[in-house]
Amino acid sequence: MTDADLDAGLHDEGASPERPVRTLLYSDDVDTRAGVLLALGTRPHPDLPAFEYVECATEPAVIRTMDAGGIDLAILDGEAAPAGGMGIARQLKDEIYRCPPILVLTGRPQDAWLATWSRAEGAVSHPLDPIELAETVIRLLRSRVPAQT
Repeated sequence: MTDADLDAGLHDEGASPERPVRTLLYSDDVDTRAGVLLALGTRPHPDLPAFEYVECATEPAVIRTMDAGGIDLAILDGEAAPAGGMGIARQLKDEIYRCPPILVLTGRPQDAWLATWSRAEGAVSHPLDPIELAETVIRLLRSRVPAQT
């Protein structure tokens, strides 16, 4: 693995273009998680590798998973309870060196400023628009994940 791979936030198993993009998906609501999975699918863009999802329903599971490493993107539900994704995002950005990009799902478009406070690199509001969600994820990953050849 090269320094460029580390800078790109790729996990330690190797930076092969065939390896999946490990995506943490946090929400206490199973329907929200299912909506994100349905919207993004296994490959939201042909230039990106396939996605492998790690679903979490609680804050401790998110922290444990992120601390273990190997996550390329985190999608956090800002409306989750009792721990919202925005607070978790800010904690992760404070505590994890070279934290992967974070996308926060907000309750409404006007809450995008809160996502900025959380240091998330992207925000998409409920109800989820599959095209907007996919475009945001692609934008966050373009410069971090090698394109498929």
